[in-house]
Amino acid sequence: MSQEKKQWPAIIVMIALFAMIAFVTNLCSPMGVIVKNQFGTTNFMAMIGNYGNFGAYLLMGFPSGLMIQKWGYKRTALIGLLVGITGILIQWLSGWGGMAVYLIGALISGGCMCILNTVVNPMLNLLGGGGNKGNQLIQTGGVFNSSAAVAVYIIMGALIGDAAKAKISDATPALMIALAIFVIAFVVILFTKIEEPYQAKKESTGKKDPHSAFSFRHFNLGILAIGLYGGVEMGIPGFILQYLTAAPDAATPGLAMDAGYAGTLGSIYFLLMLVGRFIGASVGGKVSTKAMMTFVAGLAVILLLLGIYLPTSTAVSVPGIDYTNMAILWGDVPVGIFCFLLVGLCASVMWGGIFNLATEGLGKYTAIASGAFMTMVVGFAIMVAVQGLVADITGSYLTSYWVPLLCAAYILYYALIGSKNVNTDIPVD
Repeated sequence: MSQEKKQWPAIIVMIALFAMIAFVTNLCSPMGVIVKNQFGTTNFMAMIGNYGNFGAYLLMGFPSGLMIQKWGYKRTALIGLLVGITGILIQWLSGWGGMAVYLIGALISGGCMCILNTVVNPMLNLLGGGGNKGNQLIQTGGVFNSSAAVAVYIIMGALIGDAAKAKISDATPALMIALAIFVIAFVVILFTKIEEPYQAKKESTGKKDPHSAFSFRHFNLGILAIGLYGGVEMGIPGFILQYLTAAPDAATPGLAMDAGYAGTLGSIYFLLMLVGRFIGASVGGKVSTKAMMTFVAGLAVILLLLGIYLPTSTAVSVPGIDYTNMAILWGDVPVGIFCFLLVGLCASVMWGGIFNLATEGLGKYTAIASGAFMTMVVGFAIMVAVQGLVADITGSYLTSYWVPLLCAAYILYYALIGSKNVNTDIPVD
């Protein structure tokens, strides 16, 4: 039996985990509408679920890498799933326990996401043999990741209904779906034989290794890029929902659109990410990661500029999905919002591309590098918070989109210049 055939069960399990990560992570943005209503918060505080979820990466990034080194990928994934089950249950109880309980639940769930992300990214890259093939497997996992994200926005849009009356109890079906996914995944992984990639054993020589993952410039610039990428993936759809549902006379004015339809626009963003990842998975084995990243980052900058400056009086019809009746809905939104949605095509391959570029050539430092990489996902919380603050200070959601624009500009720089490995003299065997 070939090595490739031996690896397919592990590949399937890792791709399934990719989908689970998206489902739970993307609950946070639509939950922001519920939090804002139930607890009467500002735009900044409405995104507290994102802060807890992504803030956990700062705490769990390095420990996750060490867990893989000590226990391997399978046992680490099982531990992560148990953590996730706990986090979902606590978030569900926050409807009675208050905002602090919701934050604790989001923080615990974020710890689970960090552990699982630390498992799936390096394992898919290693199972693919690194390079273009490793990137292709990561992009394939991204297809399922985006599919789950689309499902979350559609489901939450239907559950929220009237944004002015939304409560955490309204989200119970979505939280129970997440809980069921975790439980099923735990059972499946527990009984799945995973042939893990070989990890070199450390030998005690009495000498401290003078190098680490942080000795590589392209890795350091890469983990910064992944932190800023959070402003592109999470900030754009999260604040579209708030902008479209906010009242015209609110402190930060919006368009007062129906939350059910507006929620489907978030799903359109992730549906476009799904399309982009299909394309990325198809061409990932033929097109270099650098070329792919340069194109999508440059296009994202252009689309964000158009979204900010195109007149809001010019509208375009955009389809949505009535989840309860499985019917297509059509609504008119500013053309700039449509440009923001199109950024989903660009963001689709950024996560896998940045990870692939940042960890390429690290050899024995890959496991710890993956943990450090996950630590910088705290940037997702930071960038969403910064965008929320800009919206509050300026009283304009559109002005706040300068935050993801600058993030995309840095990713373009990283793809063009910062991703080059200038430390090839460091031994990695």
